[in-house]
Amino acid sequence: MRIDLHTHSTASDGTDTPGELVRNAAAAGLDVVALTDHDTSRGYAEAIDALPSGLTLVTGAEMSCRIDGVSMHMLAYLFDPEEPALLAERELVRDDRVPRAQAMVARLRELGVPVTWEQVARIAGDGSVGRPHVATALVESGVVPTVNDAFTLDWLADGGRAHVAKHETDPFEAIRLVKAAGGVTVFAHPGASKRGHTVPDAAIAEMAAAGLDGIEVEHMDHDAETRVRLRGLAKELGLLVTGSSDYHGSRKTVQLGEYTTDPEVYGEITRRATGAFPVPGAGGA
Repeated sequence: MRIDLHTHSTASDGTDTPGELVRNAAAAGLDVVALTDHDTSRGYAEAIDALPSGLTLVTGAEMSCRIDGVSMHMLAYLFDPEEPALLAERELVRDDRVPRAQAMVARLRELGVPVTWEQVARIAGDGSVGRPHVATALVESGVVPTVNDAFTLDWLADGGRAHVAKHETDPFEAIRLVKAAGGVTVFAHPGASKRGHTVPDAAIAEMAAAGLDGIEVEHMDHDAETRVRLRGLAKELGLLVTGSSDYHGSRKTVQLGEYTTDPEVYGEITRRATGAFPVPGAGGA
């Protein structure tokens, strides 16, 4: 089985619609794909309607969190999307995205960059607006060559000249909320140091003690040394190890299925979840 547990659609900051994403996942030879848009479950219905035979969909979300001043992302799988407390927290984070993106545009304009809010809103479309949309505007404006080049201290990285903080969930609260909604939690790309400061191992140990299920190890932003270190940490803490593409369509170079999760780990995730169940493909619309 080929299993990719971290992808994004136009419901947040990917460039494939949810329907396109599942069709592309099947074409890439995947058996299981997780839809984990930022702080939203809005893409589920379209993805399920378009789900091809032979492909299973795992519903999820990537939650924006912060601990001791460091931003981090928490992947939540197979939770009940209508559970009131978790839904309210995701909506709180999502509602803060528009004023935050507008403030980043204002800072960029103060720095002499000719981007506009109308441009960022067009790029985001109906998706949950975020930094990748602002980064794409920087690419369109010729300021940086790629989206990844916008995530530096010169521009949009944490602490960067145009960075603006947003509401982010305490990760211990995220773990509690997701578990109460029947879901499973995995710390996304914990060693992605190119994105800014990373969470120390001691804090990950505290999260493990609070019920964190796993950490994402196989990821494009982790070099070989980081993967070895994270695997050792996961073994020490009794955490599951996942691998995922973090696919964003054309917004990033990584392809669906470039990094995958072991079938036994996937099986354990599904065994732990009680809020929702994987959806087998029925041929699509």
